[in-house]
Parts: sequence; C-alpha cells; structure tokens
Amino acid sequence: MKKRIIKSLGVFALVAGLQANSQEQNQATNTMDNILLAEWSGPYAGVPAFDKMKVELVKPAMLKAMDAHLAEIDKITQNPEPATFANTIVPFEDSGDLLSRVFTYYGIFSSNISSPEFREVQRELSPKISEYSSKISQNTALFERIKTVYENSQENPLPAPDQRVIDLIYEEFAMEGANLNKEDKARYAEINKELSGLYTKFSNNVLAEEENYIVYLTEDQLSGLTESYIKAAASTAEANGESGKYAVTNTRSSMDPFLTYSDERELREQVWRNYYSRGDNNDEFDNNEVIKKILKLRDERVELLGYDNFAQWRLQNRMAKNPENAMELMEAVWPAALARVEEEVKDMQAVADREGANITIKPWDYRYYAEKVRKEKYDLDSEEVKQYLELGNLTQALFFTAGELFNFDFKPVEEGSVPVFHEDVKVWEVTDKDSGELIGLWYLDPFARQGKRSGAWATTYRSYSELEGAKPVLASNNSNFIKPAPGEPVLVSWDDAETFFHEFGHALHFLAADIKYPTLNSGVRDYTEFQSQLLERWLSTDKVINRYLKHHETGEVIPDELVAKIKKAATFNQGFATTEFLASALMDMKYHTTDPEKIEPKQFEKETLDALGMPDEIVMRHRSPHFGHVFSGEGYATGYYGYLWADVLTSDASEAFAEAPGGFYDATLAKKLVKYLFAPRNAMDPAEAYRKFRGRDAKIDALMRDRGFPVPN
Repeated sequence: MKKRIIKSLGVFALVAGLQANSQEQNQATNTMDNILLAEWSGPYAGVPAFDKMKVELVKPAMLKAMDAHLAEIDKITQNPEPATFANTIVPFEDSGDLLSRVFTYYGIFSSNISSPEFREVQRELSPKISEYSSKISQNTALFERIKTVYENSQENPLPAPDQRVIDLIYEEFAMEGANLNKEDKARYAEINKELSGLYTKFSNNVLAEEENYIVYLTEDQLSGLTESYIKAAASTAEANGESGKYAVTNTRSSMDPFLTYSDERELREQVWRNYYSRGDNNDEFDNNEVIKKILKLRDERVELLGYDNFAQWRLQNRMAKNPENAMELMEAVWPAALARVEEEVKDMQAVADREGANITIKPWDYRYYAEKVRKEKYDLDSEEVKQYLELGNLTQALFFTAGELFNFDFKPVEEGSVPVFHEDVKVWEVTDKDSGELIGLWYLDPFARQGKRSGAWATTYRSYSELEGAKPVLASNNSNFIKPAPGEPVLVSWDDAETFFHEFGHALHFLAADIKYPTLNSGVRDYTEFQSQLLERWLSTDKVINRYLKHHETGEVIPDELVAKIKKAATFNQGFATTEFLASALMDMKYHTTDPEKIEPKQFEKETLDALGMPDEIVMRHRSPHFGHVFSGEGYATGYYGYLWADVLTSDASEAFAEAPGGFYDATLAKKLVKYLFAPRNAMDPAEAYRKFRGRDAKIDALMRDRGFPVPN
C-alpha cells in the first residue's frame, strides 16, 4: 500500500467497509490502548507492531484515525491567513500520518492474512472510508485554498518540487469533482460510496471462489507431475485435513504447473474450468451483476465531470493521455500476436497427432503441449531449468543486482528484532554499501496460504519524503510460491523467477526514492510498471547466472548449453503470452469506452473477443468476473494496457544497456537509471525523465524484436 493512500481522493483500490453503531463508536474512539493507533516504536525509526495486530482493533482504529485526519484538514481551512504554499500545501502533505499507519495494518489483513471476520470488518468499513475520502476531495474551503496556490503558481512559478506537487494536487482535486456544484458533489460522493462496497464485494467473491474450489488427487492421478509439485500438493492437502491426497488449489501458482505437466486431460479441464470460472458460477459469489453496477456507476460519475466515458477521464494524466493512443499501441501488436498463436497451435496439434492423442487443442491443452513443443524445438525442459532456480539463491541474486546498480547492501535482521505478521515473513536491513547509511527494511512474504490473495505484489509500509523526516523506507514483496514439504527446496519456474525480479523492481523503486513531498511518491500507472519490468532483464545476465543459478543439490552453475537454450527459446510461446494479456487489456478498454447500458458482461466479453478474432485455444489472462485489477478497485481500471506501454519503455531501455560499454552493469548508465528513472518517483514528468535517461523517446521496434514479431516499417 502506498504511504499516501489517504491522499488518493478517489475510491481507494484496496479499501472497503466501515460501520458501527454509535455506542460501539463512542467506546472505540475512547480506547487509548489500541496498538494500531500507536506511534511505531523500536529500531529503524519505528516499525509496525505486526505481532500485536488484531482484527477487532481495526474498526475503532480506522474510525479514530479518519476523524484525526479530518481534524487536521479543518485546521488548514480555518487558517485566517491568505492561502500560500507554506500554510496550505505543506500542512496538507504533512497530514494523515496516523491514518497511514492504520492503513498499513488494514492492508496486511486484506491482502496477506484475510479471514471471514476481517471481511466483515471490510464490508462495514467500506462506506465510511468512502465518506471520509469525499469529505476531503469535496471540501470547498480546502479546494479554494489549493486553487489559490495553484493559480498564483501559474503566474509566479514555484521551485520545481513545489510546482510539481501543487500541479498534481490541484489536478487530482479537479478530477475528483472539486469544481462541481453542491448537488453534483453529493451524487459524486454517493457513487464513490456505492463503488467502494462493490469493489470489496468483487474482491471477496474471487477470494471465496479460490478457497472453495480445490481439486484433490489420488496417487493414480499424478502422472506427469513433477516430484516437487507432488510433495507440495501432498503437504497442502494434509494442511487442509485431506491426508494421503494431493491438493490442486484454485490459484495461478498451483493451476499453471498442473496444466503444464499433468497427463490427465480430464483433470486438466476440471482445474482449468475451476480457475477461469472464478466469479462466474451463478452462485452467491458470482460477479457479473457486480461488474454491471460498477460500470454504470463509473460512467455516471465521469458524466458529472463532462467526460464521454471513464477511459477518457482516467487516461488524461497517464503517459498515453487518451484511450485512442492506448488502443493504437495494442492494435499495433495484436495482429502479430494472433499470427504467432496460429503457428504455436499448429506445432502443438502436430505433436498431439504424432502421439495419437486424437484431440483438437483446447485451452486446457495449451500449456501441456506447449511444454512438449518447447522440449522438441529447443530441447528445453522447464523442470530441468527449475533445478537451478532455488528461491534462496534467487533472493541473493536480487540483492546482488541491487548492489551493482543501486549500491545497496542487504543484511538479514536478527530474528525477533522486527515484528512480522506471519512466521513465513523474513526481514532484511538495506544500507548503502559505501557509506553504511541506512536506506530501509525489506520484508519478504513468499508463500501461498489460506487468506492470502493470489498473485505477486509489492507495497510500502513507510515511504520516503524529506518533509516527513526522511525516515527509513519500509518496503515489502509478496509472492505465492507453493510452500514445500519440510526440508525440501523451493524451486520455481523461469517465469516465476522473472516475476520475483519484477516485484523486487517495485521495491527498489520505493527504496531509491529521493523526493521532497509525499504526493511525489504517487505513480503514473502506465509508467510505474516500467521500472519493475526492466529489472527482470538482470535475471538472464551472465553475472547473475554464474553466481546464483546453481543446482540446488550439486551446487553446479547452470550449464552454458542450458542457458543458450533458455535464451534461444525467449520468444517461444510469445503468441500465447501476448494474446492472453492483450485480450484482457483490450477488454478493459472496451468496457470503459462502451455505453454500460449495452453491456451484459458474459455476452459482452464473448462478442468483443469474437470481433477481435480471439483464438479458441486461449482465454483472457484475467476473465471479467475475476479481473481484480479492474473491478476490485480503480488502480488499473482502463490501465491494464499499461504493462504493454511500460514494456515498450522496458525493451527500449534494455537495448540501451545491451549497447553500453559495460553492458547491463555499465556504471554510467546505472547512475542515470537511478537518477532519472527510480529516484524521482513522480517528481518529474515520466516522458521527460525517460528522455533524460535515453536521449530520445522510446520506440516500439525493440518491443517487437523482443517478442520475435515483425518490426513495423
């Protein structure tokens, strides 16, 4: 969760639920010993008391912290002096620390250790949090002061960081309806309140579907599965009270390897259907009606502001600027991806025919036969590669990369010296290698478990800003690797290793921040994925390979011939990868540029994909009813394309390193990387920052080369 979530004036992407009767509220707000409200104590300028957090403390803490922040806002608006940057923007930026701390705990409960009890708290808190947000975004007195500072700055520009922060704050307020009349403001706030509840409902429905659909295998159903997968599946089944069986959970980390290796076609279909039907089972957790309501409310809200559709409103302050530019990029890549899928399916069907399978390739066959083609075409066995991708070694590879590029050093903290919320979580101290200066802490929560949302993500518990005392950054990475049986190594796929590097890129972006004001820690959605995607490239550099990609048993470095196969196969299956992603990104944009009155999600998804020529053998990476990026909040709504936009920058920047005298470890280019692409966060316009790094704008050519697609003329 970003440090300044309380300053995000729209509906929060990860908040939901707050309501208590007046008696409960009075008791709660008078409680003085709520640890969630306490200043963080201990080393490193204070750390969250994760070992003392309890669900029953969340509601009273949230109520009190929101009231405290609103009181801080009142103090700003009641200042009789004319509005200036010093008496309006600075205190606004410095406000809300108590609520930020509470949101840190809230985020952990929501994402890492959710429970039915907490979900009820979420449901109750959602409308109250939305009301609180609206009280700030629609505070006329506050906006008038901000507007005065902004307009004065247009005539007499401020120093760069001050000007950037007032520009961003004014723009955010304007986009959130601060200029609306009283009646429209009231409706705007009501819409936000309704949406916050729907986002929580959508997210919790998906989580319930992941928990409710587990396939238990017997010993005669394990054909093709790897030894490590079988051991982990047995361990998971035992933990779920099904000793002697093997559990395939309804998460990507479990589904993906099962579909890749299982010889049992009927079981592959069952697992595939479970996963891609999440939120689409015509039961109490079905999300189709939720989607319809979300789309209508989003459309109504931006109509109040004078926009034709949600995408037009949302993209105005992104790098793409408008939906047309985003669509232009996606449509430039889509035909090449479809053409590659056709080739891939042809290759897979040929393997199936030779084996006498007597089938037509279906979506639950794609990964299975793609793996066979990979072995045949490139003599590359994914399971063989995994033997050299042990989680402990990969973690050290992350640290090495950060040391070479950022001059950071990572050292594990003494066990018990920093509180954690689960025994799986480990913590490292981050310092400057030369000066020894403390940068911050890095928390890692690596394993999947009940109550933890799927996927991989990065977040901060405390971000850096000079205004708030330049305290050590508290950053975290969260993964869903399958926890192995006791004593067994954690071996991951090449894709999962890349994701591990990717999310660490986000953490480095937090740790490297060098900004003055908290708002400058905010991100531009189609830019913030660039830094993390770029870091993936260091996984396949020679220095990382030779030091850290070692066989988990023998300690031997991964053989040169196997590395050559990996690099040769780098563009393999790019049809599948690009198409499943782009289908989701295109659907996201279509949902938000179409009149919602005409949308019936299930039908709309099918008709839109048919019109795009979506291959029958592939499904969207995130089907609509579980597309959490888009419908469990607003962070990625009309922004899923941003991964591709960022990948254009990534490919282009990667070629800059490849061409540099020192390659990916070129010292001069690394300094520019940190100076312009990481340290400024949002203190500099992203397009300007990239030009300062590269000397020009990015071109699509490198992206097409990376994916093995034809480069446009």
